[in-house]
Amino acid sequence: MSHIMNTHQRIEFFDTTLRDGTQGEGVSLSVQDKLFIAQRLDEFGMDYIEGGWPSSNPRDEEFFNLAKSIDFKHAQLCAFGSTARFPNKIESDANLNGLLRAETPVITIFGKTWRFHSEKSLGLTDAENEELIFKSVQYLKSHGRKVIFDAEHFFDGYKADADFAKKMILAAERGGADIIALCDTNGGSLPHEVSEIMKDVLSTVSVPVGIHAHNDGELAVANSIAAVRAGATHVQGTMNGLGERCGNANLASIIPNLILKLKREPMQEALHLEKLTALSNFVNEILNLPSNTRSPFVGKSAFAHKGGIHVSAVLKDSLMYEHIDPTVVGNKQRVLVSDLAGQSNIRYKAAELGVDLESNKELAKKLVDHIKKLEYEGYQFEGAEASFELILRAELGEFKPYFSVLDSRVHTEYNKHGHHAAHVMLKIEVGGEIEHTAAEGDGPVNALDNSLRKALTRFYPEIADIQLIDYKVRVLDEKQGTSAKVRVLIETSDGHATWSTVGVSTNIIEASWQALSDSVNYKLFKLHQGNEMTV
Repeated sequence: MSHIMNTHQRIEFFDTTLRDGTQGEGVSLSVQDKLFIAQRLDEFGMDYIEGGWPSSNPRDEEFFNLAKSIDFKHAQLCAFGSTARFPNKIESDANLNGLLRAETPVITIFGKTWRFHSEKSLGLTDAENEELIFKSVQYLKSHGRKVIFDAEHFFDGYKADADFAKKMILAAERGGADIIALCDTNGGSLPHEVSEIMKDVLSTVSVPVGIHAHNDGELAVANSIAAVRAGATHVQGTMNGLGERCGNANLASIIPNLILKLKREPMQEALHLEKLTALSNFVNEILNLPSNTRSPFVGKSAFAHKGGIHVSAVLKDSLMYEHIDPTVVGNKQRVLVSDLAGQSNIRYKAAELGVDLESNKELAKKLVDHIKKLEYEGYQFEGAEASFELILRAELGEFKPYFSVLDSRVHTEYNKHGHHAAHVMLKIEVGGEIEHTAAEGDGPVNALDNSLRKALTRFYPEIADIQLIDYKVRVLDEKQGTSAKVRVLIETSDGHATWSTVGVSTNIIEASWQALSDSVNYKLFKLHQGNEMTV
């Protein structure tokens, strides 16, 4: 029964984003969403994709029916469910037969391994619970399926009564389970506990053992790594740590840690680690969730540098302040421009834009002073890189605004019936020509946006494809009340690229106008670099 730990043994990754991940608050996936994500997980090189619980809802049943037509190149699709309800009604159990009808090559079933649950929740004796697990696994195996047994609440059950918990997983092994996954269902275990318990289990069973951790103690990733170091060869989790309560173990952190730090080989030789960041972002995009910029490995800020001393060191050798090469996980190094910036930051950002400031240190110093002055006034360029580029290009003499605003008037109206609208009259000059226009919108910013587009379309029809996709307002000095300065950050897209611009003023309309103007100017500059269509 002894299981000898082999540090060279390959690790297999089991993704349950489509099942356990959907239990997270604010997470909802359509059938088509699930199919899209499943295909991307397969392209990445995931070993298993748990698609849902077919017996619990029609949406998951439809997913499994449609997934039958997908030719998965790497992953094995897995259906999830529970053991049967009664030991003497295995063959007629609706849940088990629903799992078989999904026709997946792999089935995961969970069973109670904490006496507290088997007694209180199911009302079973120890012998009945053991029989239930054994017969449920055996029944699925008799139909030719690979079976993964999720030992629910195993770590809590082990700590309460180790003999009971181990007896239940041995029942699953006798039934023919191919893999036994130990679940820290409540997410309250510590890494040293996971390691010690995993080693004891590995000396008890002969089949491969895995880990399924939850993040209630913010230790799901650490617990998963501890389990692997103790000998586990199967790791379950979700992309971006999605899941119920505080989430599941985050595969976007676990996978690179195991492969890059512990040098464990993935089961799939075709696992594309360089696609990890894109996969993480794709899942968030499908879920319509904002990406966590501070996520390790895949976050936008994971390899971002702000302090001048740090940047100076990174430019010499990035290993001084980066634990891995970001390109290995599909991410990239970023240098932020802020009031903490030194000349190294400015030179780095200029180099990214194809501008060599190494030989023009006087201009670099001038730019640093200018940026620091603007940030002191409330501007923030680390989140508005398009505005920064326009400043740089203007200092180099490469950019002049494509239009001038000669006059603008904003009128808002409200009435007792709840009607509200905003009207803007705008007078602009483009290349010596004057254009008067008026437009309305739901609010003053929307009306400004509409009027500017209307005024410029005759001169620059190419702006028709841009749209404002995000608008944020931050009060900078709250103690000043309604006279406080505000910072407006705008994110704009043309369907292919996105860019961010900033404006600051004590007048929210003026701050919004600055950011809107920069946004349109940036688009035009990118389209017409070297063109004489400037005023």
